[in-house]
Amino acid sequence: MQAMVYRGPYRVRVEEKDRPSVEHPNDAIVRVTRAAICGSDLHLYHGLMPDTRVGTTFGHEFVGVVDEVGPSVERLRPGDRVMVPFNIFCGTCFYCARGLYSNCHNVNPNATAVGGIYGYSHTTGGYDGGQAEYVRVPFADVGPAPLPDWLDEDDAVLLTDALATGYFGAQLGEIREGDVVVVFGAGPVGLYAAKSSWLMGAGRVIVIDHLDYRLAKAAEFAHAETCNFTEYDDIVVHLKKITEHLGADVAIDAVGAEADGNLIQHVTAAKLKLQGGSPVALNWAIDSVRKGGTISVMGAYGPMFSAVKFGDAMNKGLTLRMNQCPVKRQWPRLFEHVRAGYLKPSDIVTHRIPLEHIAEAYHIFSAKLDGCIKPIIVPDGR
Repeated sequence: MQAMVYRGPYRVRVEEKDRPSVEHPNDAIVRVTRAAICGSDLHLYHGLMPDTRVGTTFGHEFVGVVDEVGPSVERLRPGDRVMVPFNIFCGTCFYCARGLYSNCHNVNPNATAVGGIYGYSHTTGGYDGGQAEYVRVPFADVGPAPLPDWLDEDDAVLLTDALATGYFGAQLGEIREGDVVVVFGAGPVGLYAAKSSWLMGAGRVIVIDHLDYRLAKAAEFAHAETCNFTEYDDIVVHLKKITEHLGADVAIDAVGAEADGNLIQHVTAAKLKLQGGSPVALNWAIDSVRKGGTISVMGAYGPMFSAVKFGDAMNKGLTLRMNQCPVKRQWPRLFEHVRAGYLKPSDIVTHRIPLEHIAEAYHIFSAKLDGCIKPIIVPDGR
């Protein structure tokens, strides 16, 4: 099969790779019809995620058609159209029984925190991802769900991570009616978090970023107020000024959804931009919420060696809530919102790129070229 293959930082290409096979009776093999590049894939692309091995296929956002099933699979048949959450989970462990699918205890031998994730290095289990023609899907009776007939594939692929994660981020903020919500980062997850905040009762939504084309999308898609932090000496002071000098009620850190910069910049936090490995945005969130406020963190943070203002968070009485999104738990409500027309996930898609050109897609997305907000990858070119 054709698959995207990692060859080192900033080096990806399409290669011939062995088609995956059933390795366990509960496996399914899915022919991918839509995939996407997630902002958190850029951590891998930039070489910032530990144990990202040469030869790995990325991609944790994908939908497709069941091509083959293992002998123990009962709920899926070849030919079924399915959407696959980015979490790989067993469905029966202590955490899965509580709906914490992203923390499954049985699918990742390399960590005690996060469970398994498709195409996201050996720190999350070493599973190949869906930026390919075919992908192996473990626990096929647990994770995948039938793709509803009324749901377009371009919308469905965004429910496998980006929309679900943005919605989850707004949930974690415990937004109350009339709350002022500030969202750091206007990438796909930040856009969805801002849009979802209105659904949960926000009275005001403010989005912070440094790219004008993404802020324009935040105003258009999420109907949010926007601030380009490069235009202010201190974005925290500005946020205090426009919130009656109290601060926002809720801050959502969606920065990790759009990694940027090199390892030294991430370690030292010397480059004061919104970055996945720097605590700058998290510290802005801590400083910009009011006392007693709530911070929701969805950014895919890696190791950080510079200080987080934890003492300030404690002294302000802040509530910090965070996790990888348990995607499948969000789907029933999101299906309702999408079907009712409150959300149209594909409205943020800017590029549809054939799998054979995925190296160019990564370059465009990483370098913020051509107004790129969300690229979808089409394995068969259609």
